[in-house]
Amino acid sequence: MTSIVFTPDGTARCLYTEAIDLSQIGALKVERASRVEFDNHLQAWRVSVEGVVLFAAFTRQECLDWEQRYFETKEDQRHGNH
Repeated sequence: MTSIVFTPDGTARCLYTEAIDLSQIGALKVERASRVEFDNHLQAWRVSVEGVVLFAAFTRQECLDWEQRYFETKEDQRHGNH
C-alpha cells in the first residue's frame, strides 16, 4: 500500500512508486533512501544506508522488494500506523 503524508506547508512525503502519477500534484524532488549495489567480492546485491549494510541477496529484485517493505514499515511506524 502506498501512503502519502502531507505536511502543514503542503509538502507531500512518500515512498516513490509508479502506481500513482505523483507529477500530477506538482514538481517532484526524489531522493534515494538507500543504495542498492552489487558487491563484487561477495557476488551478491546489498542494500545499505549511510554505509551500513542492512540486507543482502543474490538478486537485485530481492533487494528492491526488501527495501520497499523495510521503508514502508519505517514510515508506518513513524506515523503511528501499525
